[in-house]
Amino acid sequence: MKTVAVVLAAGSGSRMKSDVKKQYMEIGGKPLIYYSLKAFEESLIDDIVLVVSRGDIDYVRKEIVEKYGFDKVKAIVEGGLYRYHSVRLGLQAADNDCDYAFIHDGARPFVDNDIILRALHGVKEFGACVVGMPVKDTIKIADDNGFAQTTPDRAKTWMIQTPQVFSYKMILDLYQRLDREEGELMAKGVNITDDAMVVEYFSDKKVKLIEGSYNNIKITTPEDIPAAEAILKNR
Repeated sequence: MKTVAVVLAAGSGSRMKSDVKKQYMEIGGKPLIYYSLKAFEESLIDDIVLVVSRGDIDYVRKEIVEKYGFDKVKAIVEGGLYRYHSVRLGLQAADNDCDYAFIHDGARPFVDNDIILRALHGVKEFGACVVGMPVKDTIKIADDNGFAQTTPDRAKTWMIQTPQVFSYKMILDLYQRLDREEGELMAKGVNITDDAMVVEYFSDKKVKLIEGSYNNIKITTPEDIPAAEAILKNR
């Protein structure tokens, strides 16, 4: 059994409102991307493919991968315009003899070995799984004018995180199909926001929900930095 983690660090981080790209901002004295790479480096994952912004390959190789000794990083590739482009490019850079692919947003620094193990057990049993947690708040579905339209059953509502884990050959095939049909999807107004959606849209495979952690937050806006530092301090 061979596993690969595709770690995405190609975003611009525009909502962070910083001159430094979000993935390189420091928390606890280390760049944000360090923490998720460290988690996969110290886990049972065999290889890591790191997807970075255009022009950042040399910087990341020297200042992060080599500096911190991430030996499992087998490839560093440039990402694409949208997240799903970056995922496809990362998957294509992995060895084609992989069995399972873990797709993870590098802006989630608090993935840990327990989450990785639960996801591995999930993908081995179901072939497709994503980590997440049940929502704590009531969710409203809005209409086009911003009025509450429906209220889904909170007991059945999850907030989805990463890693999202799949049979490697299946998810690579589906992402390549997405690449071929991208224009058609855009014409229909279909917005692909995560990997599970690719599976849901292009196959009849069911995606299992696996428990992640409420600490497995995504760093997106300046308000997230103090929260991340608090989690880091308490780990």
